[in-house]
Amino acid sequence: MKLLKFSLLALTTLIVTASSFAQTADEILAKHIAAIGGKEKISQIKSVYMESTAEIMGNEAPVNVTVLNGKGFKSETEFNGNKITQALNEKSGWMTPPMGGGPEAMTDEQYNAARSQIYIGGELVDLAGTGSKAELLGKEGELYKLKVTDKANNVTTYFIDGSTYYITKAAKQGDMMGQPVEITISFSDYKKTDIGYVMPYKLDTDFGGQFSFSATVKKVEFNKEIDPKIFEMPK
Repeated sequence: MKLLKFSLLALTTLIVTASSFAQTADEILAKHIAAIGGKEKISQIKSVYMESTAEIMGNEAPVNVTVLNGKGFKSETEFNGNKITQALNEKSGWMTPPMGGGPEAMTDEQYNAARSQIYIGGELVDLAGTGSKAELLGKEGELYKLKVTDKANNVTTYFIDGSTYYITKAAKQGDMMGQPVEITISFSDYKKTDIGYVMPYKLDTDFGGQFSFSATVKKVEFNKEIDPKIFEMPK
């Protein structure tokens, strides 16, 4: 009888757990959006301009990032006398080589892997609008694992803290100098900005253990007037 009761209890727990996983992806996303300010507040942010300092191979480099929500993303870094640029708009992207040289168009693979950067708050804020789908993979300790597949079938795994509902890490497949690597970005030092939007002020990026860098946000400005032409590839 005790064995039967234990078996029934175990079966009930398994059913409840499986059921909660089937329903929880949307709940986790909703709690994440609420934690960083709420959908209504985020929708009022049309642009973000950030000035950061990056640590690259023991050297510091200034990084300026401009995002026009849903329209474009541009990152400019001064390093070793070169200006390294990465830019994307709704249709395509381009970049300049780290060692110098003129702008080069991104491949479809590179563009699709980076496209979520044109959205303030990332693709998790509006999965339907970005054409992405989320699946809960379970938990690792106190972190929820969400698998997000975009409309180009690129997969990103997000790790979301079960107490704060902030993203602690994102991992996806990418390439470095033509070699496939897993790119992981760790997010920390979350702060509430003057407009109530909560964002990470520290980002650590690792390219499969081959190369890594850290960036610390020093200044943030919201809703500046941004000319969409800055995201277009120079002729």
